[in-house]
Amino acid sequence: MTTQSTETSEKLDQIKSEIAKHVVGQQPLIDRLMLALLCNGHVLLEGVPGIAKTLTVNCLAKAIDADFSRIQFTPDLLPGDLTGTLVYDPRHHVFTPEKGPVFANLLLADEINRAPAKVQSALLEAMQEKQVTLGKETFDLPSPFLVLATQNPIEQEGTYALPEAQVDRFMFKLKVGYPSMDEELVIMQRMAKTRSEVNIQPVLSLDELMQMRSTLDATFLDEKIERYIIRLVDCTRHPAKYGLDIERYVRFGASPRASIYLSLAARGNAMMQRRDYTVPQDVKDVAHDVLRHRLAISYRAEAESITSDDLLDQMLSTVPVVES
Repeated sequence: MTTQSTETSEKLDQIKSEIAKHVVGQQPLIDRLMLALLCNGHVLLEGVPGIAKTLTVNCLAKAIDADFSRIQFTPDLLPGDLTGTLVYDPRHHVFTPEKGPVFANLLLADEINRAPAKVQSALLEAMQEKQVTLGKETFDLPSPFLVLATQNPIEQEGTYALPEAQVDRFMFKLKVGYPSMDEELVIMQRMAKTRSEVNIQPVLSLDELMQMRSTLDATFLDEKIERYIIRLVDCTRHPAKYGLDIERYVRFGASPRASIYLSLAARGNAMMQRRDYTVPQDVKDVAHDVLRHRLAISYRAEAESITSDDLLDQMLSTVPVVES
């Protein structure tokens, strides 16, 4: 392993230690958020309220000394509340741009499925283009720019489901669960106070983060593993080619973005494992988080309580790592 890769791993461990000062458990979530930072990808978090999603993101922003914004999405939100708008100056008779909360390094879009389609589209356009147009002027968003959107899976009333084409812009979809009983005991002892301050020390600058991304680009990915990624994505579109009788459960498979993100995430996972080369297990480790929201299941699958994760388990156990 190179010296640069070792330094990267040590910095990531320091970030974990800082976040652990206030967040109990949720290690898979923390790992994936840091992986998304390395890979320059957005994250969709799905979980019930009160399981430290916002706290974790806030701690991460402090640990990397980044600008952090939080937007609580509601049905009456307007696109301008997110991106900003033009404000009229009566003294000079001109309109001046007023930037919105989207101009931050880390943006927490809380309960994104509560906002109507226009607001969702405004955010997702900013995610894709990394820029916002106000009037006739276009403004670049800060670099790095990462959107962490949450949605509550248990409420249906007053929500607007994200279309599949828009969900595809998120690199990961993470399912955040409840803590264990032992973890919840520690949470209660730590947080059941009238005052609770989050004192996180920055251990990584944004410049260092950008250098880490160049290290990720240099992480070795063999062509055999690249072809394995392509076969895995192709299996989501044509499962019968790989001997899987599950086509009745799949409406459509993953887009080419899945191949790109699987390649990036596998290399990032290797970096976090202190390796400067990628192995097939890296692809398998990140496959569910990259693919679960890109595999659209049919109504029949829902009726039989079959999830996209169930289908991905079959695909991962069937698709060969090495082409025969």
